Amino acid sequence: MQAVILAAGEGVRMRPLTHSRPKAMLPVAGKPVLEHLLVEAAGAGIRDFVFIVGYKDEQILNYFGGGEKWGVRIFYRLQQKAMGTADALRMARGLVRDKFLVMNADAITSIEDITRLIKCSEITIAVKEVNDVTGLGLVEVTRDRVLHIYEKPDFALAKLANTGIYLLTEQVFSTIAQTPESPRGEYELTQSLEMLIRQGVKVFYQPLDCWLNVSYPWDLLSANESLLAALAASNEGTVEENVVIRGTCAIGQGTRVRSGSYIIGPVVIGRNCDIGPGCYIRPSTAIGDDCRIGAAVEVKNSIIMRGSQLAHQNYVGDSIIGERCNLGAGTKIANLRLDKKEVIVNGVNTRRQKLGAILGDGVETGINASIDVGTIIGGDTVVGPGALAGGFIAAGSRVFRSFEASSNRRSDAG
Repeated sequence: MQAVILAAGEGVRMRPLTHSRPKAMLPVAGKPVLEHLLVEAAGAGIRDFVFIVGYKDEQILNYFGGGEKWGVRIFYRLQQKAMGTADALRMARGLVRDKFLVMNADAITSIEDITRLIKCSEITIAVKEVNDVTGLGLVEVTRDRVLHIYEKPDFALAKLANTGIYLLTEQVFSTIAQTPESPRGEYELTQSLEMLIRQGVKVFYQPLDCWLNVSYPWDLLSANESLLAALAASNEGTVEENVVIRGTCAIGQGTRVRSGSYIIGPVVIGRNCDIGPGCYIRPSTAIGDDCRIGAAVEVKNSIIMRGSQLAHQNYVGDSIIGERCNLGAGTKIANLRLDKKEVIVNGVNTRRQKLGAILGDGVETGINASIDVGTIIGGDTVVGPGALAGGFIAAGSRVFRSFEASSNRRSDAG
């Protein structure tokens, strides 16, 4: 059995986090999304992988290499221009044979689900029943077969989401060659499969028990929480006296946790970090390599990427902090509207009651800066001392005055 992983896209809806990295390399629970998917597939017995890469492909190649670290073989094909999933899969022709697995790099599932799927003998689409189908591809079924596949319809036609995970056969390549360009200007794998159905080919479906879909930045927080729930405790660093650790915590090599720090797991801390003294790290937090979490800093349910500094008296809750960010002393990120309503980000309802901020790489704040609920800040932005930042702030901005976010007013930290 072989697996093709489609990892060529930027992930436009993930901006500003994907400005400097492909979506597949966004970190969740201390590892790139793509690594989680690779580990689960390898655990199901798959040893040969084809990665279809494109946007900032060198990061994927440099990280995964030939796959030796994971006991697998990885081959690469480059999609020069992002022209859809069917075009991406076309790059794998000649590298896969018989039946093979195809997975979008932003869809994480489990060993058990993959094992069940690869036992199927015919073309099969993995599906998941969901309550909110906004922005998802949908599948209409009858008994054990697929009737229709809808690519992000404007209204709900079914409750079964297309998870972007498929068991396919070589038959699909001839259909891809005949697939016309979609209204979005792409060649879509769902359209190829719809053509097969119209030709009378039986296409089956397989429900998944586990599916973590990461379409928007806040989806990373949900995935992070789910994956950290299975975290194994480990300590390769140094923990000083008078440190309290409750629950499961994984501490990387070269990291020092200083006296007075209080950590409630599950929490993962990367390598060469400086934690404390006197900080409070709450559950479902993932801290990347080379980070500083200092005195009187509280972090809760957040992802802190490599090289970021939260050094003095900061509060960060339900947020994603990009690489090399530096929060000045007293910077606070609000994560709860006082009216307790769901947070709206750039016109999109996140369905989350608690959501702080999404910071791109290299954001800096001055002392006592405040960041409002649901704020997105582009990379290399500076928020000045005492300023209130809110709404959507473009990369490279300079914010030296206070203003309110239009959709998330009257917010607080919680």
